[in-house]
Amino acid sequence: MAKTKVTHPSVEERVDRGKRHRKKVPVSSHTGWAPAPDRPDPVALLEEQNLTRERDLVPVRHGRMLTSPFTFYRGAAKIMAADLKATPRAGLVSQLCGDAHLSNFGVFASPERTLLFDINDFDETLPGPFEYDVKRMSASFTIAARNNGFSKEETREVTLTSVRAYREAMAQFAQMRTLDVWYARLSEEQLMETMRLAVATQKGKALKKAAQGMEKVARQNVAKAHTRDSLQALSKLAELDDEGRYRIVSQPPIVIPVRELGDAYGMSGDDVQRNIREQLRSYRATLPDDRRHLLERFEVIDVARKVVGVGSVGTRAFIALLQGRDQQDPLFLQVKEATRSVLEDHLPKSRFNQPGERVVQGQRMMQAASDIFLGWTKGVQDNRYLYWRQLRDMKGSAIVEAMKPVGMNFYASACGWTLARAHARSGDPIAIAAYLGKSDKFDQSITDFSERYADQNEKDYQAFAEAVRSGRLEAIEAL
Repeated sequence: MAKTKVTHPSVEERVDRGKRHRKKVPVSSHTGWAPAPDRPDPVALLEEQNLTRERDLVPVRHGRMLTSPFTFYRGAAKIMAADLKATPRAGLVSQLCGDAHLSNFGVFASPERTLLFDINDFDETLPGPFEYDVKRMSASFTIAARNNGFSKEETREVTLTSVRAYREAMAQFAQMRTLDVWYARLSEEQLMETMRLAVATQKGKALKKAAQGMEKVARQNVAKAHTRDSLQALSKLAELDDEGRYRIVSQPPIVIPVRELGDAYGMSGDDVQRNIREQLRSYRATLPDDRRHLLERFEVIDVARKVVGVGSVGTRAFIALLQGRDQQDPLFLQVKEATRSVLEDHLPKSRFNQPGERVVQGQRMMQAASDIFLGWTKGVQDNRYLYWRQLRDMKGSAIVEAMKPVGMNFYASACGWTLARAHARSGDPIAIAAYLGKSDKFDQSITDFSERYADQNEKDYQAFAEAVRSGRLEAIEAL
């Protein structure tokens, strides 16, 4: 790998860089987006992705995307990546999530067992223009708000809130010491305290009641997250066999133990399980010594294919049940296929030859704290790559479809702050803050983009739905 010379420009030089980029690419240039005349067929882009996915799961993916324009957007990262390639770019690069829609934020446990709010999906991560993530995030709020029946004014305010929070947080990070930026995080206590203040400042009975409802739901979700661990997963996903040993329960097509997969991968279920065990040894080598030593205390008991998410449906994904000291000491690992980032179609390809390593290194760069068992390995078959993590480690996510305006505004603020913190870790917060400026011009411009993109997403969703109705695409709903 070629060595890169590290430079250390002064604060003044970094501010000047941001201002120069602002003159070259004004923040107002993000206004007025329109689809390119040669825009590719969105359905064809999805079909292209389907070529490398599990054939029996592709209809499940389509069914989940068919639920609403919002769920369609969640699965349409490849479509938006193609649209973003021609949008204005200031030239300020950060590590991107690549799919920073609002459902890819949530809570999970830090190694110190503290709940943190952060980005939690990095399948598309890649260095690139910071605007890409901001637009993916802000447009998701516009689409989600419309999906929830918000008024035009409420929808616009939610979107503005997400971008404003990003801009103001970046201004704060630009004033902080380097290590303070790195250590910044949004903990459960901070999140709840901010929520209490939000409730206290609401004016009028209706707004205060809505805010109190938001706080109640948030507390319930956080409490639920505390219970989501491997022991709880054992009660949900496993059963005792006739010999008194735990094994993963079959729930096709969502969960299928490898013993029932037959020769789905050109190998028997026993071969798949044996290969997973061999993969486990390769994966352990990507962990730090202390965590490798810890993982070696567990043995593999059972493995199953498990469908996850919306956009990921159809890529290979497994869960592995491991056991420590006894049957009441389980560890569930999730093994997900890593493919090329959709952004690599339009941006310089990753410096990591192994897509699993790309995902892991991007996640470690952007998250305030990452899973202690985060690692990667090459799959058994050619051109298949995997990354590993814990299946449940106090993970929790917001129920977006149930959000009211006051709750979504609060959530938008948390997501905007979190995305800014992630970008500040890998990019130059001083230059980005100087580019964004102190006024709301950037906020307004990105909100205009989001409204226009939400309109296009609705058209794409209708084209997708028509492709299902016509038989071009097969869909299985309610799974």
